Order: sequence, then C-alpha cells, then structure tokens
Amino acid sequence: MVTPFDEDGRLDLDGARSLAKWLASHGSDALVVAGTTGEVPVLSDQEKRDLWRAVTEAVTVPVIAGAGTNDTAHSMELARVATMAGAAAVLAVTPYYSRPSQAGIEAHFKAVAAATPLPVMIYDIPVRTGRRVTTPVMLRLARDVPNIVAVKDAAGDPPSAARLIDNAPDGFELYSGDDAYTLALLVLGAVGVVSVASHWAGPGFQRMVDAFFDGNLEEARKVNGRLIASYDFETGDEAPNPIPTKTMMRLLGLPSGQCRLPLGKAPEGLEERARAVLGDLGDLGAGAATPEVSLGASPEATPDGAGSPTVGGGHSAGRDRAIFESSAGPALFTAATEPGTSPSKVLGG
Repeated sequence: MVTPFDEDGRLDLDGARSLAKWLASHGSDALVVAGTTGEVPVLSDQEKRDLWRAVTEAVTVPVIAGAGTNDTAHSMELARVATMAGAAAVLAVTPYYSRPSQAGIEAHFKAVAAATPLPVMIYDIPVRTGRRVTTPVMLRLARDVPNIVAVKDAAGDPPSAARLIDNAPDGFELYSGDDAYTLALLVLGAVGVVSVASHWAGPGFQRMVDAFFDGNLEEARKVNGRLIASYDFETGDEAPNPIPTKTMMRLLGLPSGQCRLPLGKAPEGLEERARAVLGDLGDLGAGAATPEVSLGASPEATPDGAGSPTVGGGHSAGRDRAIFESSAGPALFTAATEPGTSPSKVLGG
C-alpha cells in the first residue's frame, strides 16, 4: 500500500485510513504497510508506528508491517514496535548496502524473527539490496525458524524458485515479488503474488490466479497478457515505483499525494499514461471491483476477510475464506476452503 502524504509532504494518516478501507473493500485480504511501495526509506520510526497503528485500527484485514532495515538491531526494534502496533506479520528485507555474507544474512533474519512472535516473510530482492538469499540459507531458515513462514521472491530467478519450492518444508510459502513473474512462478508452485499493480488491477490478478488454480491455464495466460501494460507502467527509470502507483491513485480520486524526495513528483505525461492503462484494463481494473464502499465506511462495514488473500489491492473471488495466523504458525496464510477448491493468493507490495 502506498503511503499518503499531504501537499506539504507530511504523513496523511486520515488518507491512509481511507485508502486502506478502499483497498479492503476492493478485495484486499491483507495490506503491506510501510513496504517499498509505501516509501519506507523516507519514513521515520514514529511515522511507521503511527501508520501501522492507524491502518490496523481502520480495517479488519491483517496488516503486514515492513519492518526490515540494513541494521539488525534496528530491524529487531521495528519488529517489536510492529507487534505492539497490532500488525499481523512482519516483512523483513535482506540487509541492503552493506552486502553481508550469507552467514550474516542468515543470522540477521534469525535475530529479527526472534524479536517477534509474529509470522515473518523474507523479502528477497537483490536488485535493491545487492545481495540475494541463497537457496541453502532460505531452506535452513524455513526449517529451523518456526515463524519464518514465507518469502516474497523478487530475485527474478525461476529455476532457483523451483528448487526452493521443491525442497521447502510443508507450510513454507513462496509469493511472487514481481508482478510480471506471477504466472510463471505459480506454475512452479508459488501460492500467489505480493503485488504493486493490484492497487488498480486487482480484479485482473484475482481472475488470473483463480483461473490458474481452477486448472484453466489458457484463461490465466490471456488475463496475464492483458496485465502486461500494467507491469510495464508500475516502474521505470523516469518514474520509479511507487510514483506510477501514486499517480494512478490520484487518478482514481484516492489519497496518495506525491512521493517524497529523492523520488519526488511525477513527471509530465504520467497521468495520461495512467489513464490509458486503466482504460484498457476494462473489467480487469479497479472500477470493476465489487462490492463498493465509501471511503468513510467503518471497518465493520468493510467486507474484508473474505475471498482470496490479497494484500494492497485486488478483488476477491469470494470462493475461499482466508485466516491469517497472528502468531507463529506453519504458513503465512491458511485458507479454509470448500472441498475440491484451491485458495488463490494475491498480495500487493
């Protein structure tokens, strides 16, 4: 979920509450708050605390707190703060910039997981961190640390993802951390996606994932083809993530504001591109999501908790009931499904 700011760049907590309710009403089964798309590098610890608390109080869907930094002690403290703020899980990124050894990476994640009873999802994104988590390290963490239960895989290496899925213990889940890799990783055994474009294309992601789990690979492939323009739009050299997502939120009349520096304001022409992308999505776009709820709706009026797990945006098919483990458990999500059905999981980052 993007972090809304006001015209002066201050944290807009009312806007965050409203946006969270809107995303929940449009099928988000959980929300990643203060992640990469939430501009976590430019948020103070107090802002993170306030944001986690505000969103957890505004919605009944689980909040996954982006509590990772490149400082192990700081990450441990943020994990404790997220726990006290009411988060349901922690997203912990590989330590960036310092380029630690694999032994250091493994020790870091163990320390962060030990600081909280909440489920922990590892975020492996070497393009941003300068280091990837190797498969042997990931497998040891999955086997040895009870509350490390999932990985957001943005490594762009499907063969390694396949090896991890094939050897991981039961209950450990892999989510695509890159929208464009979602369908390919589902084929390999991923359970869903931590998505950016689900902010505006949630119905499309849900349709694609549902089609895949229903065994209709041709339909999933066709929907994926229609989502490619959204994959291309969500980031780029002139407008890195989350600048395009915030532009799309403004186009939809939702709280967002501009990005703080060093990302800064959206370049000219981006809103026109956003309008074209949204228009071409048709029934796969945010306007197709149901049911509707006003931005001022109370959490009790929000139909969250039903449907396929979706974080940060998207439309639930209403087929499954997602139960989020609030304490250490075998999986990030456990889906109680009707006999003969399979859960689809779309998480937005």
